[in-house]
Amino acid sequence: MTISDWISSNYIELFGAVTGIIYVFLEIKQTIWLWPVGILTSAVYIWVFFTSKIYADMSLQVYYLVISILGWCWWTRGSGHRAQGKGPEEVSVRKGEREKEELQVTRVTLKTGIVLTIVFVILYLAMWLILTRLTDSPVPVRDAFITSLSIIATWMLARKIYEHWYLWIVVNFVSAVLFMTRGLYPTVILYIVYGVMSFGGLVAWKKTIPRNNEV
Repeated sequence: MTISDWISSNYIELFGAVTGIIYVFLEIKQTIWLWPVGILTSAVYIWVFFTSKIYADMSLQVYYLVISILGWCWWTRGSGHRAQGKGPEEVSVRKGEREKEELQVTRVTLKTGIVLTIVFVILYLAMWLILTRLTDSPVPVRDAFITSLSIIATWMLARKIYEHWYLWIVVNFVSAVLFMTRGLYPTVILYIVYGVMSFGGLVAWKKTIPRNNEV
């Protein structure tokens, strides 16, 4: 098989990989345009994972579509988690324009962390049972783990919680190993890039955490 033949056979996956890298770059920059790009990427990977029989990750992309719409709204309206000890931060706008609230980067609280851990365990066990008993998935344990942790990380992203980057680091490198076993090589490269970029996200987002919300 020539390179051109391979590209023509995998152009959908390649397109999803490119939009996925753009998505993470926009996430690091905290620009609201990450959400429409994320919607496009998720739509592509619903098809990719369905044809590869990675069903939990396919269903995860559907969740991504929904949470991307919610995240878009939350980031636009400035609702969700805010820095503790202050009211909504107001942005001064020149020439009498209306002031606008900004959704701030925050640290996860102990209460939220406990709740998210419990939710993760429940999701993992439920997905593992479903994949084992109701599907022909060849990788139910890893698929369930990646999917459950990704659900938690994406919700934290939509709320601009800083620690979501640690979850993405784990998800990305575990995913790279899984997708290699399924022969999804463009996606393997994508998730390795994701993993490297996640470290950059940790550094970039830390600089934007309000001082009174740092630990």
